Amino acid sequence: MSPPSVGVVIPTRGDRPALLRQAVDAVLLQNYAGELQVVVVADGRSPHDVSGVPRPVRVLPNTRAPGLPGARNTGIAACDTDLIAFCDDDDVWLPGKLAAQVRALEETGGEFASCAIEVEHGGRHIARLAGTSSVGVADLVRSRMVMVHSSTFLFPRGLFWPDESAPAGQNEDWDLALRAARRRPIVHVDRPLVLVRWGGSHYAVRWADRIAGLEWMLARHPELAVDPRGAARVRGQLAFCHAALGRRRAAVRWALRALASRPWEPRAPLALAVAAGLVTAPTVLSALQQRGHGI
Repeated sequence: MSPPSVGVVIPTRGDRPALLRQAVDAVLLQNYAGELQVVVVADGRSPHDVSGVPRPVRVLPNTRAPGLPGARNTGIAACDTDLIAFCDDDDVWLPGKLAAQVRALEETGGEFASCAIEVEHGGRHIARLAGTSSVGVADLVRSRMVMVHSSTFLFPRGLFWPDESAPAGQNEDWDLALRAARRRPIVHVDRPLVLVRWGGSHYAVRWADRIAGLEWMLARHPELAVDPRGAARVRGQLAFCHAALGRRRAAVRWALRALASRPWEPRAPLALAVAAGLVTAPTVLSALQQRGHGI
């Protein structure tokens, strides 16, 4: 039998053509024997304004809700392939990524795959491994598991769709992974097969959007507030985001709730330090990202 065909969806705002071209080229250079369909979806602008895309690749307008989930869904709907994969326009698939994941899905009978990543920030490269070949709901509740990244996702077309109600597109990938893991554990290839660039992220410092996204996740996935470690992490993130916006009382309130769930939750003292003006949120975030971590 021939390998399954794969549709690769790459959303873009069209504001970083050099990175977009690298993302597209890395997909096209995959040593994969099956059919590849690559779709670039222009979100918030005309496809005619998107440069950096080689001619065989389709560039389509986002015809669904504005934002990342709508752009991804536009791309899914435009493909007629067996499988769907995502890649952000500032990330790069490394050699062998697609073949390894397809093989893992076939060998395990899984229906959703991820892989480890290599984080690039400030000239440094750090591998983020999961230490496992299978990721379940409990794993994604206890930890966001940054290596289960949207640019690593591979799944049968039509089985999963990102939720377009995600505020400003925040956490739509985490939500999708949790929904997939509820059906069947995620098949994880624990080798760094995607280069993820954190320096150019549109999402990292949109503090109000991040607050809305975390609250959206708590409402959709009540188990996040039950697991002590997971609850402390989310509450610590909320504390930090409020502190970054200068909302001291809210920051202190969420920090105390985080510590009540897990007394050694590290995000709580970081949030309190930002709220007290001892350090700025971007300084903390940059220091973490240089070590391959986020808040």
